[in-house]
Parts: sequence; structure tokens; C-alpha cells
Amino acid sequence: MPYSLIDIGANLMHSSFDEDRAEMMRRAADASVDKIIVTGSSDDSNVQAAELAEKLPGVLFSTAGVHPHHASHYSDDSDALIRSLILKDAVVAVGECGLDYYRNLSPREAQLEALQRQLEIARDSGLPVFLHQRDAHDDFVEMLKPLLPDISNAVAHCFTGDAEALHEYLELGLYVGITGWICDERRGKHLQDIVSAIPDDKLLIETDAPYLMPRTLDPKPKTRRNEPAYLTEVLRVVAAARGQSEEHVAHITTMNALHFFALPP
Repeated sequence: MPYSLIDIGANLMHSSFDEDRAEMMRRAADASVDKIIVTGSSDDSNVQAAELAEKLPGVLFSTAGVHPHHASHYSDDSDALIRSLILKDAVVAVGECGLDYYRNLSPREAQLEALQRQLEIARDSGLPVFLHQRDAHDDFVEMLKPLLPDISNAVAHCFTGDAEALHEYLELGLYVGITGWICDERRGKHLQDIVSAIPDDKLLIETDAPYLMPRTLDPKPKTRRNEPAYLTEVLRVVAAARGQSEEHVAHITTMNALHFFALPP
């Protein structure tokens, strides 16, 4: 392939990769996925993601944050851990953090407090923030508005919303991360219809592996586990929906990711 790709969100510390993490990385490289941002989402996974990223400098980088599912466990120790990890060269963003009212695995009050504290870390550190939102749009926007002007960059990771939400995020200056959700003919058709509204300089692509395997893969993999090598399928579907070449979308999303996370070229 004449291009390189950056997967801006992959949960590589997930136990489903424990048996073949090295082979998975080789498949990613063979698919021209040259850099991967490993998502941290809890105290333990933040440490593990940073350790993994430090083993492959220049290829793997990580985030440090607490996902809204784990917000009830957010503590002063969590806060201090994130603030210490982001001093590492390999850790390039705060998050995954945000609000998830779809499952409410943590009380909403805990989610709001954890998000507020992590936005303050992003503000204080100058690092970008990696955001999650599901069924909590209004509270999410209300939380972001006062702090975003003082945060270097922010991405709505794994965007699955409607045209109105997309417009509002773009008005706020957010980058938008598109996953294999766009490849799902049952749930993602609306994304194919609106993805062209994302300006070239705000588009990012990701797998969210091991979740959200693109349903358009042909032949279909033997397991339902997603992995970074399948980012090429997200690229293909996004490019087709935007009426752009795969080379163009690969170029803009790679340049955007390098800029967003301040990665070495």
C-alpha cells in the first residue's frame, strides 16, 4: 500500500490479545498501520498501556484516563497516577474519559466528577483529551464548553451520533474519530450519510479493538475480535462514503493524528 495509517484508539491491553499480541502487531504492520494509540481506561490499564507503549517506541503510544464505566472508582490516587503517567514520552493524551448514560455502570454524579477532573488534567498538562460519550450528549457538551478553550485538542472518539451532534461537536472544535461502526449496515448507515460533513482537518480513524470489528470484511475473520490490521477496512468505507480516494483519507487522517497527539513523523 502506498500509504501509512495511524489507529488512534485500540484497547491492546484487553485479555483477548494476551495469546498473540506480537502476531497481532505484525499483522498491523503488514497492513500499513504504522502507529497505534493504546487506550488506557482504568488505573491498571493505564499502567499496562504505558508499559506496552514503552516497549515499542515510535510505534506504540498510550493514553491515561478513567472510562466513565469505571468513574465510581476514580480517586485522588487515580488522579495522581494519570498526572504521573502523562510525564512519560509514550503517553500522549488524557483519557479515555467522558460520560456513558447508556449503561450507567457508574452513577452519573461520579461520571461527571471524573470527567471534570480529567479535563482539568488535560488543561493543566497541555495534552489533548480522548473523549467518550454515549446517550449523554447534553451534559457532555455542557461539561466541555467552559474548559475546551484551555485544552490543546479534543477528539470525540468512536463517534456514532447523528448529524446534529456532529455539527455541535465540530462547532466546539472537536476532532471526530470514526470506527468500524460505519461498516455496520444495521447501526451505522447514518454515519455513511454524514461522514462527509467532517472537514478534512478534523477526521481521525480508529478500530477500538477488540470491539467493533467491521462487518464488511470479506472474507470474514474466524473470530469476532477486532484488531488494528482491520483499520484498512474502516479507511475503505470512510473513503467511499466521503467520495474521496483511500490515499487521500489515509494521508489526511495520518497528518491529523500526528498533529493531534504531537507524534514524531
